[in-house]
Amino acid sequence: QVQLVESGGGLVQAGGSLRLSCAASGRTFSSYSMGWFRQAPGKEREFVASISWSGVKRYYVDSVKGRFTISRDNAKNTVYLQMNALKPEDTAVYYCAASRFDSSNYGAYAYWGQGTQVTVSS
Repeated sequence: QVQLVESGGGLVQAGGSLRLSCAASGRTFSSYSMGWFRQAPGKEREFVASISWSGVKRYYVDSVKGRFTISRDNAKNTVYLQMNALKPEDTAVYYCAASRFDSSNYGAYAYWGQGTQVTVSS
């Protein structure tokens, strides 16, 4: 079992930056692929980025490519999402999740954090 706790959300102006962190419990963190998803009010949960267990493979939704960077530190059991050049449309609750597979599919992720709110003002 993996427990995930996100932090780092907040209110930022358009063009600003935030770094989200997701701390994982358990000794098997390094065996999981990790993903970030987001959900805006009235919208479905959307894939944002994922990273393989080794950190070699990284995937992004087109709307964040060149602005967001996912990374992980297996020694600290933590995955990060660096978000730059933020836009109002990035406003959402951001969730980290763990999966045995490299996937952008919501259903492939077995473990989820509680989410952290990101609000980008125009």
